[in-house]
Amino acid sequence: MRIGEIAALVGVTSRAVRHYHHIGLLPEPARQANGYRAYSVRDAVLLARIRRLTEIGLSLDEVRDVLADDAGRELGEVLAELDADLARQERAIQERRQVLAVLLEAPPTSDGPLSPALAALLDHAPATTSPAAAKDREHLALLDAAGDEAGAAVFAALRPVAEDPGVLALYERLDELEEAGVDDPRIAALAAELAAAVPDEVLAVIPAGEPSAAGFGRVLLDDYPPAQRAVVRRVMEELAERVRRRETS
Repeated sequence: MRIGEIAALVGVTSRAVRHYHHIGLLPEPARQANGYRAYSVRDAVLLARIRRLTEIGLSLDEVRDVLADDAGRELGEVLAELDADLARQERAIQERRQVLAVLLEAPPTSDGPLSPALAALLDHAPATTSPAAAKDREHLALLDAAGDEAGAAVFAALRPVAEDPGVLALYERLDELEEAGVDDPRIAALAAELAAAVPDEVLAVIPAGEPSAAGFGRVLLDDYPPAQRAVVRRVMEELAERVRRRETS
């Protein structure tokens, strides 16, 4: 194969192939008598491996390390791994298309499009005009946008919370702190009650490292005014402590 043929076969540009040659990531193949590079099947497999690794977010230096580990492996073993990678991609695409099909059938909403898991959760939440509840809904939509299994598990575990009418009163008390200062005496009590309203089943499925003042938790905190932020931070700290107690018990 010539450079244009191997590039087309793998789905990259000839320029990319030349760049990989230039940085030593893809070895230069032998040249024919006419001066053209002659690429083999193994070259195509290696180029496909490079493409796959860069697509999943590895830097070229990281790709180089992976390829070094591949050195000496049988061609059949590398081909099998590439085939497994493609199978995983196919499954992921199928799962996304299934979710998309459900979204296309659902009526449009101001929050949408929402995953079936989040839509089911919100369907069971009582109607409210609480700004704090609306903000919570936005945060759930943000988590939903990640589109992973962890989010769906969290939404399922939150179902009892969404159906609890007593939670609306907690939202209203949080609304009352919108203009309050961080020394407001209502903060501690409200935080304790909000944390207590979160069942252990939710803590069992939240992503590792959450809730915290970093990552997704930091995004939430930045969205609140001072007194409400103080409440939410205390809730995160209490939930994190419950997670630690559960893991060490």
